[in-house]
Amino acid sequence: MQDSQKEPRLIVETGLDLRIAEIIEPTLEAMDFRLVRVRLLNQNGLTLQIMCERNDGTMTVEDCEAVSMAVSPVLDVEDPIDKAYHLEVSSPGIDRPMVRKSDFVRWSGHLVKCETSVLLDGRKRFRGKIAETDENGFTLERDQVAYGEEPRVTVPYAALAEAKLILTDDLIRDALRADKLAKAEAANQNDEADED
Repeated sequence: MQDSQKEPRLIVETGLDLRIAEIIEPTLEAMDFRLVRVRLLNQNGLTLQIMCERNDGTMTVEDCEAVSMAVSPVLDVEDPIDKAYHLEVSSPGIDRPMVRKSDFVRWSGHLVKCETSVLLDGRKRFRGKIAETDENGFTLERDQVAYGEEPRVTVPYAALAEAKLILTDDLIRDALRADKLAKAEAANQNDEADED
């Protein structure tokens, strides 16, 4: 698999959100973060929400602060937003948006809800467990099937408009386990660097 930091997002913003993403993404990449999503929301006046994570999927409060401090001056210089706004940097969370092929591989076996840009089997919205992934798409074992519908559907990445993990006990357990493992690996790397 290619370097996950350079892996393109399947789902990208449009309009002003896309312009902001293009402005901040080089700064994030230079800091070893990858962008998940940018959204300009009408909350607290106007809020710019930047969702990002480290390549291993972790994101600490300190990471959020570091990203905020790094992207603020870049946004001030480029000035893409013509009104006052609040900057909010966060992790994708456990019930995260799925924006890269590697997200579907990593969270295989978990429930996801997604929407496609074209009709697949007569519909655009699907919910189910990620059963398989390949280079072109993923297969869902649907958990809500009407009479006569196929219990499995293959969604091409090219048709994907939106996807998000669904919060379950299994997802929480696996996310906590992955976070603990990533932190242990980071601590080991820091220990090795200190020994050099």
